[in-house]
Amino acid sequence: MSHCRHGLRIRALSLCLAASPLAIAAAQAQGGNQSVALEEISVTSEGNGAPGGTPISASGAARAGLPPVAAPTPLDKPVGEVVTSIGREGVIDNRAATTVADILRNSPGVTVRQGNGPRDIVVSIRGNNARATGVSRNFIVLEDGFPVTQADGSSRFDLVDPRAYSRIDVFRGPQSPFFGNYATGGALNFVTRRGSEINGVEYGVDAGSFGYLNNYATFGGVSGPFEYSLFTSDTRGNGFLSHNSFNTQTINFLGTYAPTPDDRFTLKIINNQVFAELPGRSSLNQFYLNPFQRGCASAASAAPGCVLNSLLLNGRNGATVPVTADEGAFLRGDRRTIVGGRWEHDFDAFTTWRTQLVFDDRQINQPFYTSSARGDFPGFNVLTDVTRRGDLFGLPATGYVALAYNTLDSNSLTYNRAPYGGARLGALTANLEATQANLGGRARVELQLTEQWIAVAGISAENTTIQGRNITYGFPAAGGVTTTLANIDRSFLNVAPELSLLYRPDAAWQFRGRVATGYATPSASNLTVTSAGVPGNNGQLQTQENLGFDVGADWTPLPGVRFSVTGFYEFFRNELVTQSPGAGLLSYTFNAPASEHRGVEVGADWAFAPGWRATAAYTFDDQIYTRYVEQLSNGSLTRAFNRAGNHIPGVPANQLLARIGYEQATGPLAGLGGYVETVFQDDFFIDNANLLKAPGYAIVNLNLHYTTELVGYAKRLNLFFEARNIFDKTYVASAQNLANSISASTGLQNGASVLATTSGSIFAGAPRNFVGGMRLAF
Repeated sequence: MSHCRHGLRIRALSLCLAASPLAIAAAQAQGGNQSVALEEISVTSEGNGAPGGTPISASGAARAGLPPVAAPTPLDKPVGEVVTSIGREGVIDNRAATTVADILRNSPGVTVRQGNGPRDIVVSIRGNNARATGVSRNFIVLEDGFPVTQADGSSRFDLVDPRAYSRIDVFRGPQSPFFGNYATGGALNFVTRRGSEINGVEYGVDAGSFGYLNNYATFGGVSGPFEYSLFTSDTRGNGFLSHNSFNTQTINFLGTYAPTPDDRFTLKIINNQVFAELPGRSSLNQFYLNPFQRGCASAASAAPGCVLNSLLLNGRNGATVPVTADEGAFLRGDRRTIVGGRWEHDFDAFTTWRTQLVFDDRQINQPFYTSSARGDFPGFNVLTDVTRRGDLFGLPATGYVALAYNTLDSNSLTYNRAPYGGARLGALTANLEATQANLGGRARVELQLTEQWIAVAGISAENTTIQGRNITYGFPAAGGVTTTLANIDRSFLNVAPELSLLYRPDAAWQFRGRVATGYATPSASNLTVTSAGVPGNNGQLQTQENLGFDVGADWTPLPGVRFSVTGFYEFFRNELVTQSPGAGLLSYTFNAPASEHRGVEVGADWAFAPGWRATAAYTFDDQIYTRYVEQLSNGSLTRAFNRAGNHIPGVPANQLLARIGYEQATGPLAGLGGYVETVFQDDFFIDNANLLKAPGYAIVNLNLHYTTELVGYAKRLNLFFEARNIFDKTYVASAQNLANSISASTGLQNGASVLATTSGSIFAGAPRNFVGGMRLAF
């Protein structure tokens, strides 16, 4: 992926495009009328692919009088990818899935952390993005095939209410050949419930500890050529941390109109409004003293372990005053609006053309800690692609070719915070205006070599440009205002190929191997915060690139038995790592020249007796720097430290979800069930020198639920009750990486005791809590 290999990349892209749907169509033409109707083969890990069989095309479904559906694409049937599909049963239907974390823990390779707000969850796949504390990056997120990741790679999960979804597909490993920029870790595809599945109205309410309340409703149905589903929810609570109340409202709509058997129009609308008070992130010592920040209303009478942030008295310069989260009125008030449209046209039973346009606007108001960010980030995403099923050189094949373009305008203002009197703003410290655009093409071919062997090849080529300016304002003690202008003008060209091979000797076994690449360019915001944690020029950042190898096997000897294991080894170059230089300062990003991620993912599901089922998702993830020298400065002293061989901070080596449950299928207690689960996560380093660890934990949850069909106007009743963290374990739910430091007098690196007293890192997880709920279907 260096630019010096540009000619080789273009030739490789040309070869792959030659295997595109156009080439497949040409090969079919050479064979006259001997094209054959293929079985649609789906081979994924975890045993979650659809079974083989002759597919019903979207046009065929319309002619048969079935609800209009989108034609399947490689996104829906991801041959050759390492994918886990998490459905509703036992995960959404019968429990209080208060955040997306409750669902995604069920997939190997996924780590979830608390973000900046009770429903703001930071997700990482194979440790990519594990060091983030707010915006999620390094993987792509879609809903019903519409992108909800903006052009700068940012995704947030405030807008995600788990109740809305039918399933979530987790793509693990480098996915840039399939999804383009920022897919170094993988991708998530959220699939909402179809109108035909809902077929009426559902109303539900969940209530629990700490004032938690979620009222939600779902509407869905089919009327002739129309199919629609609408989900709405209002969620609020007081939070288990001090100064942590929240409320968020969500609307999620999906509608499809099929005016002809060969044409479908889809409309997607998401709107989310979030308000959340934010507590301070504590140091490790403060976490041990006062994990839930009790007695922290006032700095003057603060209890031991309270987190204090120093705000400028005049909002500009000079003297500061320590304040608590209450006194500083730290909060987030954000809105996200997404509107997408898609047209699909079937040229014939084997060829589908799709074109979609998405408008995505993110507005933020975030006056928390020592600065306040306000901004508007509107963007567009355009995709046009063709999927062709047929035969290539006499072999069954599926070809896919796509052209994608997305852009984002960043308009962001950063202010100092002023103490007292609410969320008051101080002086303007930075003004960022930038535009990022990504333009690229992707091609992919799935080729069935024999009944047992399938080969997949794919490639993407993409050009990214970032242009704009960042003005930084300073306020000298002598008075006046200084301005520093940093112009941004960066361009990145990236190419990512992929090859995979699958072998199915029989219906019970599948073996797979995959080699794939990924890339993630810096975003405009990465380029405008210096290593001192203040606005400025950080324009030297390079593209993050990774080369990953996967080897795995899936075993499904019986309908109630599934076992999957995947080993991965990924080599990173210029890995983008984000960390905080200290309390109240902005997180900055740097390139680690070389690093390695290696591990094992295991998924298992075993119905070992009538009504009984055991489920497990385990991940081992070992990540190290192999080439990185870090420079630390204090005053006039600067020292270099070789981090090669150190563990990359923020990534637990071991994590496990294990669940055992029982469902009564017959008799008077039919529909009654329950399970007990444990969530385990290893301790992990939170600094590059590997001096300080955030402690690991194991929590236990208990669930009881009951489902029954009703007679009359109401069709179905779901009831559930859940006790979470039943042993009341105090644990770390989120830990931001901390920058190491040196002594200003000796130049020696400060030890773990200094890091342990550095605040701005840790949020505690929820203590023992209870939540129950019901859902009625009409």
